[in-house]
Amino acid sequence: MSHPDLVASMTRPSFYHHRPDTVDLIQTHISFIFIAGDLVYKVKKPVDFGFLDFTTLEKRKYYCEQEVLLNRRFAPDVYVGVSEITENGEGILLPDGEGSVIEYAVTMKRIPEEKMLHRLMEAGRITADDVRRVGRYLAQAYGKIPSDAKARKFGSPDAIATNVMENFDQTSKYKGGPVGEHAFEALEAWSRSFMDRYETLFDARRAEGHIKDCHGDLHLEHICIEDDAVSVFDCIEFNERFRFGDVASDVAFLSMDFDFNGRGDLGDAFVGAYVDESGDTSLRRVLKFYKVYRAMVRAKVTSFMLDDEGLDAAARDGAFRKAKQYYDLACRYVTHED
Repeated sequence: MSHPDLVASMTRPSFYHHRPDTVDLIQTHISFIFIAGDLVYKVKKPVDFGFLDFTTLEKRKYYCEQEVLLNRRFAPDVYVGVSEITENGEGILLPDGEGSVIEYAVTMKRIPEEKMLHRLMEAGRITADDVRRVGRYLAQAYGKIPSDAKARKFGSPDAIATNVMENFDQTSKYKGGPVGEHAFEALEAWSRSFMDRYETLFDARRAEGHIKDCHGDLHLEHICIEDDAVSVFDCIEFNERFRFGDVASDVAFLSMDFDFNGRGDLGDAFVGAYVDESGDTSLRRVLKFYKVYRAMVRAKVTSFMLDDEGLDAAARDGAFRKAKQYYDLACRYVTHED
């Protein structure tokens, strides 16, 4: 980090003005997340993975601001704002205090973990009515997002093909591992064929206004259902190509996640509610295509873990099996006739 004492300081309850009883630290490959009582502070790591670049303080500030701005479209009551982490003359770090700014943090209200969709599913407490609520909520949220000239560029056949074929380019080395060579080639051929045969459908989707600045990472772990609210958070702020696209791609991501977890019935209920609320009847014609795409995205990301030399044998085996499940799911989509 930019300051050697930052993480240690932010793990102390005394660091925060509201004095939480405890502070829990969670790390991802791109963020430090500090759960401080009823508030959560997310600090971006100074990393550059090509598809994202947080290497300067200015960039981290910008992407913190973008994260808040973009996510308020889906969870307006969750994202509090961007906090300045400052250092005074005594070398003490303070959130939004006096002194020089040495870091920025996205500040959020804490979301009840037990109300997250994946937790509700694990507990057997999720219902079709729950996911219909999510479908209607998302239809209303996407309905407020314009399909402007910038967005429409991401719905061209070339732009779609770039995203789809990138998955196959980046996962071809895993043939013979979590995915068989024949299955891999069948998936690639099916995807190419669909894009070739239905180019006019993609053009119609663009003309009808379905290409938008979307969420980009819409799955079970990013949705919370409470008694009086639905919150959808953690949209992709760091790369427009991963976020802009057909709303059907976002809908397909969540539908695919239900399928992956053995609850295709809930995925069907979700899609049905979304279509009914939005009136987007042509979405179903591209749904399978985007479900294959999203399954391949998850297969790719999970396959990348196999290249991590730091993983122990158990973790590597788990990543292998999970990646295989995603490849297998994609194959079931292309071999199943609707």
